[in-house]
Formats: sequence, C-alpha cells, structure tokens
Amino acid sequence: MCGRFAITLPTDAMAQLFDAVPGNDLPEVPNYNVCPTNDVHVVTANEGTRRLGAMRWGFIPHWYKKPNDGPLLINARAETIAEKPAFRAACRERRCLIPATGFYEWTKDDAGNRLPWYIHPAEGEVLAFAAVWQTWGEDKVPTCAIVTTGANTPMSRIHHRMPVILAASDWGLWLGEQGKGAAVLMQPAPDDALDFFRVDPKVNSNRASGADLIAPVAPSPDR
Repeated sequence: MCGRFAITLPTDAMAQLFDAVPGNDLPEVPNYNVCPTNDVHVVTANEGTRRLGAMRWGFIPHWYKKPNDGPLLINARAETIAEKPAFRAACRERRCLIPATGFYEWTKDDAGNRLPWYIHPAEGEVLAFAAVWQTWGEDKVPTCAIVTTGANTPMSRIHHRMPVILAASDWGLWLGEQGKGAAVLMQPAPDDALDFFRVDPKVNSNRASGADLIAPVAPSPDR
C-alpha cells in the first residue's frame, strides 16, 4: 500500500517535467508528510493537453452520500481495479499520475513499535505513481487513489505491497495518450529502481513536518 509520501519538487519544475499546464490551486511544496485526505498534485491529460492540478487523496465513490460514508479509499489494488465497482470506470476512463519524491512504509520491532522507512528513487528526483480519479458530489470535488501492486524483492522486506511506479516512457500510455494497453503497466518496479532507509519515528504523526522527516537514521537492509 501507500499511506504517506513526500513531494519536494517545486511546482514549476513539476509542470516542466510532466509537460503539463499548472493550475492555480496547487498544494504548497515542499511537503514531507503528505497524508490521506490532503490535496495532492495530480497530472491528467485531456485532448492532447496535460494539466497539473490538485485533488483530494481519498477516492470517493459516486454512491457515497458524504465523504466518510464508507472506507477511505487511498489505494486501488492493481489486481482488482478493473472489476471493483468503485474503480472500474475510472480505470478505463480517468487515469492520472501523482508525483512524489518518496514514500513511507513501516515495519515493527520485537516490542511492536512502528519503525518508518523512507523509500525514494535510486536515480532521479521524482517518482510518478499510477493513479485513478473521479469527481464527487454536487460540487464535483476531484478525488484520487494510488494504484498498488505486489512488492518487488527489496521492498518485500519492508511491506508486501508498493505503489505502481511508472517510467517516464510509460506516462503517455497510462494517461491514455497512446491508445489502449495500460493494464500491462501495473507491475512492481524493477528491483534496482528504489533505495530506502530508516527515518525517525516522529513521522508516525500526521502532524509532523519538515525536511528532517526524510533524514536517515539507519542504513538500508542488505539487498
């Protein structure tokens, strides 16, 4: 799964990287502790134009009468996304990218304490998560969920799942700019795509902030 991430790339750099027109309502960056229900940066494509906008992280199905009418859907499983009533239309028609500098996962020690890990690109400065979106309610609130898949070998030492991370060459296919076939992209990232290290447990709080949240406190486990 993916339940927390960081984005530190400036807005203009994000827009340039994704060749997208930036909106006026974008969340502030840097944010080292992006949490569910926060607004996040999202890249969409329509009629040949990519746009960088803001969406609520937490997909709201159209049948919810209010945002908390059911489970908080921050992730969509790649294995079932095309079949689940909440996501199947979005998977066909409303795919997007969520930029991230890195994301967090947790292990536990022998005493049951939650130990956070920061996972980031082995090369480059940004990840592009595969995601889906839709609007909800009379106000057409834009909402999104990150697509997840089984973990690759290194990540499996921390968690059994991970976000679907797309190479730049695949962004257009996921966004629907290159026809059909995006389903083949919902695979784990290559084993050498990511690095990770332990960080301070203060990130366990959704109120924590600051660059020190991604400062290493322990080395990566043996790969």
